[in-house]
Amino acid sequence: MATIVPLNEKRDAEAENRRPNLDALLAQIDGDLRKVNQHILDHMKSPVALIPQLAGHIIAAGGKRLRPVLTLASAQLCNYEGDRHIALAACVEFIHTATLLHDDVVDESDLRRGQASANAIWGNEASVLVGDFLFSRAFQLMTADGSLDVLRILSDASAVIAEGEVLQLMTANEPTTTEEAYLEVIRSKTATLFAAATRIGAVVAERPAAEEEALESYGMNLGIAFQLIDDVLDYSADQRALGKTVGDDFREGKVTLPVILAYRRGDDTEREFWHRTIERLEQEDGDLEEAMRLMTSHGTLTDTVDRARHYCSVARDALGIFPKGPIKQSMTDLVDFVTDRAY
Repeated sequence: MATIVPLNEKRDAEAENRRPNLDALLAQIDGDLRKVNQHILDHMKSPVALIPQLAGHIIAAGGKRLRPVLTLASAQLCNYEGDRHIALAACVEFIHTATLLHDDVVDESDLRRGQASANAIWGNEASVLVGDFLFSRAFQLMTADGSLDVLRILSDASAVIAEGEVLQLMTANEPTTTEEAYLEVIRSKTATLFAAATRIGAVVAERPAAEEEALESYGMNLGIAFQLIDDVLDYSADQRALGKTVGDDFREGKVTLPVILAYRRGDDTEREFWHRTIERLEQEDGDLEEAMRLMTSHGTLTDTVDRARHYCSVARDALGIFPKGPIKQSMTDLVDFVTDRAY
């Protein structure tokens, strides 16, 4: 069993009570989120029974619907009073779910949010094809909205996500990957959809370009921070909280920032360890624990959290042009929630 790496053992009871959560934000958008969930169910329907069965499995597996939540929250922040954001939030979730299906096939993952992944149950072919179906449904929702701006933002995001997945393949199992190259991967693969999801809230509300750009910056930087914290959690979280097996990234030879920093800071013997375990995937019992020990020794987990905090600060600052109010406060709390997951 993997050792849990504590990043901070001195959080007192008062600090624990102040831990940020999503409760206020979810309460503020609860009615809209219910409509989004119904929209998702309605548009998963197909006469091909396997499609709603497989898609429903991964969508029902849980998760916080964070990307559609960003669309709903940004629309509310911009005082939007229509209903276009409902279908577009569902569209964003379809894009995200399609990428999850494809990712699990590429990564050969057996778990998704603590449950058997779709590819583990139905096989790779079905997962890829249902992912394609969800992408198609997303584009149907985009075109039904009728806005060329929305279509451009979300279709551009879909293209960049695909580029990010290819970039990740190019850096797979390569511990010499630079921090800059890795950041480009997560900016493309993860943060781009955060940015698009948030920006379209301003687009449907017909807000000025400055507000669109501010929300895009908020989403992009939040997304980068979110992925960096995910990198940390793979080596430090409780498996039940993480929703996948702790150390999956290591076992799959994924190059994430904690690995990149440990490789850069290590001596020749340590670098050979990373070449053996990550590049050649010649892993032995105890290697995961040794990887965690090296990360702790070189402070790579805490430094990754510090980098995430930087992006969170940029995200928080991006909201500065919006007036104070409950929804702005909740979106600020979301920034704090992202980094707080590491503890």
